Amino acid sequence: MASTQNPHPHALFGLIEALRCLPGVGPKSAQRMAYHLLQHDRQGATALATALQHALKGLTHCQRCNTFSETDLCDRCASSKRDATQLCVVETPVDMNMMEQTQAYQGLYYVLMGRISPLDGVGPRALGLDKLIERVQDGAVREVILATNYTNEGEATAHYITTLLAAEGIKVSRLARGVPVGGELEFVDSGTLAQALRERRILE
Repeated sequence: MASTQNPHPHALFGLIEALRCLPGVGPKSAQRMAYHLLQHDRQGATALATALQHALKGLTHCQRCNTFSETDLCDRCASSKRDATQLCVVETPVDMNMMEQTQAYQGLYYVLMGRISPLDGVGPRALGLDKLIERVQDGAVREVILATNYTNEGEATAHYITTLLAAEGIKVSRLARGVPVGGELEFVDSGTLAQALRERRILE
């Protein structure tokens, strides 16, 4: 029986496999990317590798909101112009950026870096919700705005957080249904998101 040989050189195969870690990138897409970078844009490939190494070495998590930052406190958390009485909880830094684009919110954030998803093996402990509770107990927060996505996982995450905060005596609200059911903030236009923020509802 003839052995099946890898058609790619070892280094090229390693690059293709590495590119497959990106969301939505399958074997064929990864192969096209790898060949494009090596054949047509080696300068871009070098810049990509350098930027990735720099990001991995230089970025950490903000100690207050958990987003990516080059310092202990990100610029938003360090700003005295933000409303410290409001804390918006989002799933990802991309969602936080979408909220900022609405220009309708001036409070602070907490980024979960994920959502509860039992099928993917992600439970409440994996999200470090104890850090969120500590953040809420700083004495300044008066309202927690849950801006998790209107997916099954996002709804489960919002429900769990609401239960955790029930004993804290803090108002908990949820973005209005202007955000489509099953939709993710990353793909919602800023006008719709701003309207959902203004019409958020109190959770009981």
